[in-house]
Amino acid sequence: MIYLTSMLGTPVVDASGTEIGTISDIAIATGEVFPRVTSLAFQGPDKTPFMLSWRKWVGSLDDDAVTLNADQPKIRFSYLQPDEVLLARDLLNKQIVDTHGKKVVRVNDLKLSEAQNELRLLGAEVGLRGILRGIHPQFERTLVAGARLVGRDIHETIIAWNYMDLLDRDLSHVQLSVTHRRLHELHPADVADILEVLSASQRAKVFAHLANDQAAEAISELEDDLQADVIDDLTDQRASNILEIMDPDDAADIIGDLPYDKAEALLHLMGVNESKAVRSLLGYKEKTAGGIMTPEVTTVTEDMTVQQVVDLLRSDSAEHEAVYYIYVVDDSRRLVGVISLRDLIVSSPETPIAEFTDHEVFKVGVDDDQEDVAEMMSKYDLLALPVVDENDALVGIVTVDDALEVMEEESAEDLALATGSMNRWTSSGPWSWLGQKSGWLVVWAVPGVGAALLLSAFSDSLTGFVSVVLFLPLVIRMSEDISSHSMAVMIDAGSADERPPFLRQLMIDMIAGVLLGAVSGLIALGVLEFIDRPLESAIAVAIAVGTTVVLMAGIGAVLPYLALKRDGSGWRAPSVLISTGVAVAGLAAYLAVATWLSDVVRF
Repeated sequence: MIYLTSMLGTPVVDASGTEIGTISDIAIATGEVFPRVTSLAFQGPDKTPFMLSWRKWVGSLDDDAVTLNADQPKIRFSYLQPDEVLLARDLLNKQIVDTHGKKVVRVNDLKLSEAQNELRLLGAEVGLRGILRGIHPQFERTLVAGARLVGRDIHETIIAWNYMDLLDRDLSHVQLSVTHRRLHELHPADVADILEVLSASQRAKVFAHLANDQAAEAISELEDDLQADVIDDLTDQRASNILEIMDPDDAADIIGDLPYDKAEALLHLMGVNESKAVRSLLGYKEKTAGGIMTPEVTTVTEDMTVQQVVDLLRSDSAEHEAVYYIYVVDDSRRLVGVISLRDLIVSSPETPIAEFTDHEVFKVGVDDDQEDVAEMMSKYDLLALPVVDENDALVGIVTVDDALEVMEEESAEDLALATGSMNRWTSSGPWSWLGQKSGWLVVWAVPGVGAALLLSAFSDSLTGFVSVVLFLPLVIRMSEDISSHSMAVMIDAGSADERPPFLRQLMIDMIAGVLLGAVSGLIALGVLEFIDRPLESAIAVAIAVGTTVVLMAGIGAVLPYLALKRDGSGWRAPSVLISTGVAVAGLAAYLAVATWLSDVVRF
């Protein structure tokens, strides 16, 4: 097999054996499942770029050189064609969409195969092997051999060309029929996952290949904080067209997050009915039944027959978001009952619907809390729940997908509160900042520095002690963060088969601990230098702080693992026990290391 990184820089020689340059790139034709290399790009001795046809002029290829089949004076050069892509320029070290794995990956190398003097692209290497090979092929071979000695394999991770979609260049003139058809075939939720990790410019390139209905479905699946940004990046006309297609409740959520001028411009461009539906929803409070409902609801009156209701469903109600139930209203649109589709189907066409209308209807008010609405739907196994105003008039329904989103949001908030990673302060400005733990860390540090200066001015014998005590708040803060992470691991852990291997998790946590410890140590060193402590003393305390953070990271990885192991025997470790364990171990380690270093450095 041949790799692009190994080819780059390889000499290009003519038929007489004269070197005329070195390979700088190769081009492929994009219209095939395994694209054929069509052109060779190389630089001459004076860095002049040249390009020639691979099929016409390349005679052979080996590890030492690319040999042409003619002498240099007879060679005729060419240009990059509209259906060609340069591998090094357009793919290597670029992001692509893996439409099979449904994610965005980085191309670390490209794998090719030679057969009958043709070179074809097999796929992109997106794993560790490509990174190692990019450093040096011998470095890759050495590490792979070393891994095998300890019973591990570093496998190649290859994505075939027909599962790749390009992002980082304008491909409007390139025929990518296979790949872009695959992008279109992805589920909107998968497209949304891809869009969420792209930059604004890359998202725009993806949207350029999506029809409005596909774009609307993908935007609906995006995270709430990203939906408005995506719409804001589009032209007003296309944004309004997409919002018209979306369900009114989803469109209202997005427009509510846009600047006023932008929102008004889009509403004016939308159709009258669509704009009216969205404006009506914008008048309701957030996190209420009115804020999450859709106004598209099928209503009938009790004087109608089964056949009339069926005819209505086949016409006006066909575009409604969901027809789970059919609601019966009076002339003032007050909700009086509900009928099920089952009863409608099994009844004869002439039967008045009043005969099987159920007048016991679960309903909520427009100002009811969205969490209460979701809990009611879960309790009574409802697919939709009608929403009424103060006059008991039906104004919309909350569907099961909206209820699931609410439950997911509330669950995430509960998890954040349980692990201490969520700020409970909701006000804005400096008071909100002070409510965050990072803000309080600074508040503690300021008087701490002042106290250290004051004490050191009056007693030289206390300077070492003051330097150590000064950073106790920092150690406590780090222990709290690490214990919060440990509790999140416990809460998120599923079955034993779903959990990541312990050694891998330990390695990840230790790497993060080393980085965090280095930053914490540098902060400690900077503060002590600022208050003019002796350099040896400052370095010793900084080492104590950094070492403690690394040790706490390891302890924070081990304790949840031990707790989950014991969980199978019926005993569940309280989260406070893990939090306390990390904090106590961290403080003990900090004082122990600081004491030992004080004896060595004599600070």
